[in-house]
Amino acid sequence: MARARVSEGLFLRSVALWLALLGASPAAASKAVTAHLTAKWPETPLLLEASEFMAEESNERFWQFVETVRELAVYKQTESDYSYYNLILKKAGQFLDNIHINLLKFAFSLRAYSPTIQMCQQVAAAEPPPDECGAFVVVHGKHTCKISEIKKLLNKAVPRPYLFERDHKFPTGNENLPVIILYAEIGTREFAEFHRVLSKKSKNGKILYVLRHYIKPTNTGFSFHAAVSDTTAEETDADEVQGFLFGKLKEIYSDLRDNLTVFQKYLIESSKAMVPLKVWELQDLSFQAASQIMSTPVYDAIKLMKDISQNFPIKARYVKLYWCDYKQVSFH
Repeated sequence: MARARVSEGLFLRSVALWLALLGASPAAASKAVTAHLTAKWPETPLLLEASEFMAEESNERFWQFVETVRELAVYKQTESDYSYYNLILKKAGQFLDNIHINLLKFAFSLRAYSPTIQMCQQVAAAEPPPDECGAFVVVHGKHTCKISEIKKLLNKAVPRPYLFERDHKFPTGNENLPVIILYAEIGTREFAEFHRVLSKKSKNGKILYVLRHYIKPTNTGFSFHAAVSDTTAEETDADEVQGFLFGKLKEIYSDLRDNLTVFQKYLIESSKAMVPLKVWELQDLSFQAASQIMSTPVYDAIKLMKDISQNFPIKARYVKLYWCDYKQVSFH
């Protein structure tokens, strides 16, 4: 049941994204829609996003995953981004079947759980965090980033803090206990040290241990932006584009004028600078290729499939071009 909810949630998000993009496209068939991901907050770690994916499975699965990756982030300093990404998938694979691993990859490409991480970050900012702390705890309104001070704060633990429905509570049979909220980034040494102490206290029935994501602020980020790109008449009228003399071609092949215009616009759009993607962000390229093949007339589909499969490294950038009801949609 939980896995069905995860699948349904991701499906609805992807459908909503497509509808938004298609709804944003202009009525004229000559205008192109270019989508870029742009968000107004720093990039969130994939490990934390993976943990939220697990949380939608169950609270127990979330904490099992957390225990497995409690110091995983240290590898990020020595491994490449792609190796670290695969390491996260390997750890997640201990709890997920292949279908759900693919869903997790899809969630990564959409950054589907990034808003959830950012929500926790905003809650942490409202505390606010103690200076220069990579992780800290809040004990009924009192803050510290020193494990040695937890016992003293517990003795003054009143009143009980407000907890959110989506808070990650360490499994316990009794929640009527003093509450310690840990703000930390899963996988870091700071998190591991606090988690070791707090999980032990929770198992002994002394506290209710609650975890909220917290990332020490950095300057890196990513963005999500969807925009309608209207190729101007001046650009369209450009005679030479990437070596093609379209004025001459349209004179010689007047019956293909419309197709040549479409191709000309595509070359103009594709020549513009695009934000580079990580390797895993292109993982749904196979779905795009399949969509392009399926939308091709039957007598050309096999030929197109052969062309794409045999020349995929060369064709990859062009496979990203979609046609939906004669509206050009490209993902970069």
